[in-house]
Amino acid sequence: MSLEKALNAFAGFMILLSVALTVYVHPNFMWFTVFIGANLFQQSFTGFCPASIIMKKVLGFKTEKELALGK
Repeated sequence: MSLEKALNAFAGFMILLSVALTVYVHPNFMWFTVFIGANLFQQSFTGFCPASIIMKKVLGFKTEKELALGK
């Protein structure tokens, strides 16, 4: 799995988790959903995402480009 696909899967999971926490635990967990959305928004402009750095360095995911080049 590429880094980009893993990051999309992780973001989707975190959004679903935050919505479930909002519904079943406490309404203030909605701020967690807002944080995730804001992080996705800024990442689309800056390219900086802490989760992608962790996935790349710790878990060893490679980008689509690296996989295509065989690195």
